[in-house]
Amino acid sequence: MKTSTLDRNGVSTELVGLISRLVELIPWPARRRAMGDVTLLLLDGKHRVAEDAFGWGRSAVRVGIKEFQTGITCVNDISTRVKPKIEDKNPELLAEIHAIMEPHSETESSLRTTLMYTNMPAKAVYDALVVKGWPAESLPTVRTISNILFRHDYRLRTVAKTKVQKKQRKPTRSLKTFGG
Repeated sequence: MKTSTLDRNGVSTELVGLISRLVELIPWPARRRAMGDVTLLLLDGKHRVAEDAFGWGRSAVRVGIKEFQTGITCVNDISTRVKPKIEDKNPELLAEIHAIMEPHSETESSLRTTLMYTNMPAKAVYDALVVKGWPAESLPTVRTISNILFRHDYRLRTVAKTKVQKKQRKPTRSLKTFGG
């Protein structure tokens, strides 16, 4: 029977729990280097075993091992991962949406907030943009337009749907024959 790396190196479950808790206290990117150090020392540099035993991502452990061995810290530029918003990429679209929404919007009656309320759904804004000449291929989806409206302080009210009226039963008169 094959023994696991943890058993072979004498690492108990209590030690695994202690190491996990201590490494969580270390801020990034030093945490990644600590994960690499622990993996090299206790798990023979096996990042997949570190993933199973400690729950760490093996790609982070792999980078941590390289950082620990070389002494060079990798810098993550997380700001480049953010997808730009539609209104930042296409300000003309935002201006058109404002032009469509302004006539249909009203402020709160008590003027406690600056939010604009409207009863115009995002689908109607999408249709209005198509009518104004925007090609449907270049427009974002209706859900994205709803998100744009929300980000720019247009709070959508649900449009009241008409209630289906039930048919009223006419009282039926029963003909009773009296006497014969």
